[in-house]
Amino acid sequence: MSSFNFRKNFSGVLSVFFGVFIFTFYFLPLISSASTLSISPAAGSFSVGSTFNVSLLLDTKGKAINALQSFISFPADKLQVVSPSIGQSIIGVWTVSPKFNNNTGTLDLRGGIPGGIVASSGVLTNITFRVKSVGEAIIKFTDGSRVFLDDGFATDDLSQTSSAVYQFRLPPPQGPIVVSSSHPDQSAWYQSGEAILSFANESAGVEGYSYVISNDPMTIPDNISEGTKNTVSYTSLSDGIHYFHIKSMRDGVWGGVTHFFLQIDTTPPADFPIDILPGSRTSSVKPVVQFATTDASSGLDHYEIKLEPLSLDAIQATQNSTSSFFIETGSPFISSSLAVGSYDVVLRAYDKANNYREVSKRMTITTPWFKFIGDTGLQIKNWKVVPWAWVIFVASLLILLLLYVAYKVWHWRHEVSIIHEEKKLPESVVSQLAELKNYREKYGVKTLATFFAIISLISMLSFKEVQAQTIEIAPPLINTLSRDISNKEIFYVGGKTNRSAQVVVLYFQNLNTGETTSSVVVSDNNGDWFYRHTGFLSSGDYLLWAQAKSGDQLSPPGPQEKMMVRHNAIQFGSNRLSYETIYFFVIFVLLFVVFCLIGFIFYHFYHGRTKHKEFKREVREAEESIRRGFAILRRDIEAELIILRQANLTEPLSIYEKEKEALLLHDLNVVQKKIGKEIWELKKESW
Repeated sequence: MSSFNFRKNFSGVLSVFFGVFIFTFYFLPLISSASTLSISPAAGSFSVGSTFNVSLLLDTKGKAINALQSFISFPADKLQVVSPSIGQSIIGVWTVSPKFNNNTGTLDLRGGIPGGIVASSGVLTNITFRVKSVGEAIIKFTDGSRVFLDDGFATDDLSQTSSAVYQFRLPPPQGPIVVSSSHPDQSAWYQSGEAILSFANESAGVEGYSYVISNDPMTIPDNISEGTKNTVSYTSLSDGIHYFHIKSMRDGVWGGVTHFFLQIDTTPPADFPIDILPGSRTSSVKPVVQFATTDASSGLDHYEIKLEPLSLDAIQATQNSTSSFFIETGSPFISSSLAVGSYDVVLRAYDKANNYREVSKRMTITTPWFKFIGDTGLQIKNWKVVPWAWVIFVASLLILLLLYVAYKVWHWRHEVSIIHEEKKLPESVVSQLAELKNYREKYGVKTLATFFAIISLISMLSFKEVQAQTIEIAPPLINTLSRDISNKEIFYVGGKTNRSAQVVVLYFQNLNTGETTSSVVVSDNNGDWFYRHTGFLSSGDYLLWAQAKSGDQLSPPGPQEKMMVRHNAIQFGSNRLSYETIYFFVIFVLLFVVFCLIGFIFYHFYHGRTKHKEFKREVREAEESIRRGFAILRRDIEAELIILRQANLTEPLSIYEKEKEALLLHDLNVVQKKIGKEIWELKKESW
């Protein structure tokens, strides 16, 4: 028995050892090793106008490969390919000739290696680039690049690609030294399109300067002197990169050229929408805000977001939080748990010149209709928690009620089926056929039409762009305003001053009553100021403006802004009943009435249609009886007429017989017309 257990244990150990051996020496190399593509050098700094070489390298990680394809992208505005060299390459056969496109910034290499190759730093090709402009460039392998194993199955073995990042600058000064008081840092972007440049030579004896500003980084100024003045200014420069080129003349000889570039962006990022998920009106306390925009010149730098509460509950819940301050963020933005209420989502997109585009969207956090509270019960809105016992009790009563209604409907349908099978007509239907003509004159069909209309008017206030006035005390600017608010939401306004810690006096006038009130707020160290009203504003049109105050001196009034506070609540003493609640109640009542009307119409239509079918059947039976009676009557009258006509053949008819013949013809005609008219009226009434 022990010998059997030993052999069994030894066999198990041997199996495990064999499995580990196979996994270690066969499968593990296949799993852990995979080919990589890289660019050398991976980084560097070069001057505009110069050229440099990069190599595309392949590392097969000890495995044989026999084919590959690589697609490379580079910024066409910064670089251009001078010539891709294929003199030194591990590629034996080019399935597609190497090609590049300097307009789109792409390079395409495809080839095979007969017999396969194992390489750690195999050179695919060497590429010579020329630097076109200043900035940063990334050269990378794009999707579609592949490395195929020499295994007969063309297995893709590429697992990783490495990119290269290069910095490009203007060549060092060879002429006068250039500085700018308005745009001192050549690597930074500036909002101002007015540039001031100063220049000077280290040695004396300068006879003149020649300079020019252009969009070409390597322009050479002409040999015409602009004079010996060492300062020049430019106004209204367009957005983009401008290059200032200058050289000096001494002893009648022009010297080297200095290049100085200016990066200008006066335009904010493009306007963009804000998407709030799952919706701008939601019961989710952590909504997701998505956004994206672009900038044409300097490019986007960052986003800032602020959630400004409007309702009292939301304001009280965020008093100790930072939700009312702008914070840097990215898309998507997931807020912390928010209190129930309305908010303005204010978003700013900044470019690298510090221009920003501000957009906003109204968001409302509502209480869900139903909320399950563990084993406690069911919460309906914020009113009351119904214990589970009551929920089950009410649900059971509802089920019993529905079962009772279902039984009554089934029983009624069963009785109708029996009546239909027995062909038993109700007496009311028979009596209606006789009295149809009289009832038709007494009763008609009345149509009741009900119309419900809800009209919402939203007035959009026009946005006015304002510019600061260059005076001793500049008026404050208003750039943030709670537009389109209701009389149950808190008003806020914000802006900027040209000084830090500047006292701002804010005025808002009710155009309906003429009442004007003012409030004082102080700007922060960056000149930003913000004011939130302490209560609700009454509905109406308002005019807002601001003045800066320094001691007893006031600045001129700033540009005026118009806004409207719409009715959205009815006030009973200190309580406010929102129109939203009223609308909900009215809509609920209307829906209830509509459903009742639909049920009423459906009920009567169904039963009326059933009776209509029975009535049509009765009419058809009456018509059939009338036709049979008419046929019998016609046969009798025609028989009488035949007898009279036969008597007329033997001897002339007497006066009595002629009168009888005329009476029979008259009666036949009258009866035929009368019966035809009655049938037509029966058919008409049946519809």
